[in-house]
Amino acid sequence: MSLGKLYLIPVPLAEEAADASFTHFHYELINQLDEYIVENEKTARKFLKQSGLKRPQSELIIHDYGKHIRSKENKVDFLAAAMKGKDIGLMSEAGCPGVADPGADIVADAHKKGIQVIPLVGPSSILLALMASGFNGQRFSFHGYLPIDKAERTKRVKELEAISSRDKQTQIFIETPFRNNQLLAELIRSCKPQTKICVASNLTSKEEFILSLPVSKWKNKEIDLHKKPTIFLLFA
Repeated sequence: MSLGKLYLIPVPLAEEAADASFTHFHYELINQLDEYIVENEKTARKFLKQSGLKRPQSELIIHDYGKHIRSKENKVDFLAAAMKGKDIGLMSEAGCPGVADPGADIVADAHKKGIQVIPLVGPSSILLALMASGFNGQRFSFHGYLPIDKAERTKRVKELEAISSRDKQTQIFIETPFRNNQLLAELIRSCKPQTKICVASNLTSKEEFILSLPVSKWKNKEIDLHKKPTIFLLFA
């Protein structure tokens, strides 16, 4: 028996950005599949509706791999149907599955089982921010979240600045949205005046904000990033 395929389906980053976030192939595929592995069922169902799903959602099989499921000792075999020859889709809560996303574990399991993995074109906030920053796009590193502890965070920021200066490498990181303002203040306080910082917030939405400036000029800016999905980039 031939195995099914695992399609990695990106989800729009912003509510009103659906039409700009996927291609005609997405429409076709979404109406072929009836089984999905998702990080957030509510978000996934909303995306499927926006993307032109024709079949009733009651006919769909949706597996939730959210945090509460992943923390359980008894792991669910999300790929059981694919092992029997059925194609299934994997969706993140927003953006690309497997990129700064727990779906990477599902993808890794698919490779172990010999299931073909097919990534689809779609929005990645990390790459969109890098594209718009004007920083080095040939050498970059994504670090996820920086330490919460103030002393450790300051230390880490200085380390990333030193790495960027030494290797001419763009440093990319994120923060929990309600701590964005504190992180920007830390970058302005800890980095050298000539070091460049890019803030890319609410990407693909009507409130999108992207600005790259040296630290010396950030000191004169007043912006509020509280509870706004934001990517931070540093280039020394």
